[in-house]
Amino acid sequence: MDKRLLDILCCPVSKRPLRTLKSGELEILNAGIEKGQVQNVAGEKLSQRVDEALVTTDGKVVYRVDDGIPVMLPEQGIGTVQFNEWPASP
Repeated sequence: MDKRLLDILCCPVSKRPLRTLKSGELEILNAGIEKGQVQNVAGEKLSQRVDEALVTTDGKVVYRVDDGIPVMLPEQGIGTVQFNEWPASP
């Protein structure tokens, strides 16, 4: 992800800045998707692995990046409260 783009993006709901999802967080997300346990804010179950994503700096909402394009629709956000093992925010 282009750093200049990342610097201007923010969560459309909370307006918090975003950062790139770390590899360990991505593994947790994809493990949940593979088990059929992950839903987006709209309540839709996710079935496809995520290769790249952004997360709010408080670690509460994840947004997919599809083909280099951040999907910043509020209903497409993925709440991290559904993951028991999600790391605490720095």
